[in-house]
Amino acid sequence: MRWALVRVSLAVTTMVVLAFAVPLGLVIQEMARDRAFSNAERQAAAIGPTLSITTDRRQLERAVASTQAGAAGRMAVHVPASDETGGQTLEIGTRRAAVKDLATTQRIGRASITEVTDGSALLQPTALSSGKIAIIEVYVPEDEVGKGVTTAWLVLAGVGAALVVGSVAVADRLGVRMVRPAQRLAGAAHDLGEGRLGARVPEEGPTELRSAAVAFNSMADQVVQLLANERELAADLSHRLRTPLTVLRLNAASLGTGPAADQTRAAVEQLEREVDTIIRTAREAKPQTQATGPGAGCDVSEVVGERMEFWSALAEDEGRKVRLAGVDRPVRIPVARPELAAALDALLGNVFRHTPEGTAFSVDVHNGEDAVIVLVSDAGPGIADPEAALTRGNSGARDGSTGLGLDIVRRVAESTGGDVRIGHSVLGGTEIRIWIGLVGPPKRPQGRLGHRTKRRRKGGAGSRRGAEV
Repeated sequence: MRWALVRVSLAVTTMVVLAFAVPLGLVIQEMARDRAFSNAERQAAAIGPTLSITTDRRQLERAVASTQAGAAGRMAVHVPASDETGGQTLEIGTRRAAVKDLATTQRIGRASITEVTDGSALLQPTALSSGKIAIIEVYVPEDEVGKGVTTAWLVLAGVGAALVVGSVAVADRLGVRMVRPAQRLAGAAHDLGEGRLGARVPEEGPTELRSAAVAFNSMADQVVQLLANERELAADLSHRLRTPLTVLRLNAASLGTGPAADQTRAAVEQLEREVDTIIRTAREAKPQTQATGPGAGCDVSEVVGERMEFWSALAEDEGRKVRLAGVDRPVRIPVARPELAAALDALLGNVFRHTPEGTAFSVDVHNGEDAVIVLVSDAGPGIADPEAALTRGNSGARDGSTGLGLDIVRRVAESTGGDVRIGHSVLGGTEIRIWIGLVGPPKRPQGRLGHRTKRRRKGGAGSRRGAEV
């Protein structure tokens, strides 16, 4: 669009410049010609009074020499033979016009212009006292006829070029003003289609594009809100269904053997797979977990306390000891509340699903200057291969796991520039550390906690069967 506008402006301006400059140049050229011959007529008219009085050669020569054209050798006087001239034709100066042109001018009795070598000649007839017609010839060189014309053409060309360049520059600026908002709108639409839900367009530019930007931003806000509602619904379903399913599976495991017990366990496993399918479908939308704008995010202490209260009821039924620490004061993090709740539920659900009844667990929140660390520890058998456990879908074939639990946690941490690590806990089982950045991408931990986690990775003993990732 931008270059099309520039090309149109260039074509239109060029046509306008040509339409005005060419006729104006021709007018200037004609004016220069008229000026040259008008000057020649004045020079010829200066000899007329002398010719009407006398045809004496000396007097005529003095009269011719007194004029500008005569002094420059560009004037000639042709007097026909008469009694005053002694019956001889009198010529003063250099003749340049053809004899036939002189005769024609004498016959018609009015001034004429004829072409001569390197210019033109004005032939002015003048009546003598004898009644005959004398011809005054004034030579006008070619450069005199075109004097100032070249300069005028150059000036017109310069003005025309300046107008063309100026119009192209203005058209380019107008094109940029129109094209850039359109490009930003197209780019934002592409980003939104790629799943970057934070894409917005500055509401500027022409009225139409500004209206389009307002409509696009409103649409994007509605899309984000709809996805947020959908994620909250999926999280709510997981909260409501996961706990009774866990209890039902544990109860089914205690039914012993027999056809009825096998059918019950198979039905419970089928139901778990259906719930996992619902969760996987909801999570495939790749929600935006990075909170934006002032005041966005949630209080990690409040969310951790709320989820621990939820899971404490089941922990009491199974005889599990629970410890919660570090939630005595509010700590805001740049993660949406539903996303953090889903991550905590995934980790706590793993504890109940993949450790024996009576296994203790704890949740600790550590608040730093540039990050918040959430530790979920248990006294279970641990995880044999922490690296493999963090790979999406790695455990999808074990115990009905969807392979999404730790992947959900990892996406929440990485959205803030943080990460997730698996190590050996002080309780003897697994410790999962969630590093949540507060101000930009945080640096990798280099202190005691980081080294301790590395040692525990190497020394982690045992195997957690069917750990969800």
